[in-house]
Amino acid sequence: MDRVWAKAVRANPELFDGPAVVCTASGYDGDTLVLSWAPVTYRRFALRRVPGAPQVSSVFVTVAQPTDAGGLVVGRMSASTAAPGRWQLPGGNVEPPSGTGVLDEPELRRQACRELAEEVGVHAAPKDLTLWAITRGENGNIGVHFEAPPLPQRTVRERYEELVQVEDAAGRTPELDRITVVDGDSATELEGPHVDYLDALLHRYAGRADE
Repeated sequence: MDRVWAKAVRANPELFDGPAVVCTASGYDGDTLVLSWAPVTYRRFALRRVPGAPQVSSVFVTVAQPTDAGGLVVGRMSASTAAPGRWQLPGGNVEPPSGTGVLDEPELRRQACRELAEEVGVHAAPKDLTLWAITRGENGNIGVHFEAPPLPQRTVRERYEELVQVEDAAGRTPELDRITVVDGDSATELEGPHVDYLDALLHRYAGRADE
């Protein structure tokens, strides 16, 4: 694992061995989905490239940001990230709560709002997010997806452009090098790879008119 991680860092020196969590078990307590987790760092995900290693399932949050013209905001990961060129909803891996905090739904809302602000420049209040969907995809990864209130498309673009200017002035590379709005029920219009959950969530959002 350490050798694979060191090789990845040599290829991309901007990779950061920051805090994250992995899902160790999942199940239901009545109607409540309960996820068990353990704290790790990003280095642990290098196990996915080690033959015979156990499965490593991340836990991540995203925010579905609708616009007034319809569709959802998606972003393309920049060259400095672990998945350059990949399209996804604004979001990121969940981090362990600080101190004696609890990793519950309110904490996930808070982390989702932080990701939306860091990647798109849109600041939402945790109380305004609605728990929308939970997915399980590649490597058993758990995605907790929230929906934010709609915003004018022009406002979203202006806030993203302001964020990029701030990052450039500070000598940092934005996590998303491009954003766009997808108003269809699939990601076929996007150039390049996309996360495994994206088609399912776009289809679910676009299908509301039929529900």
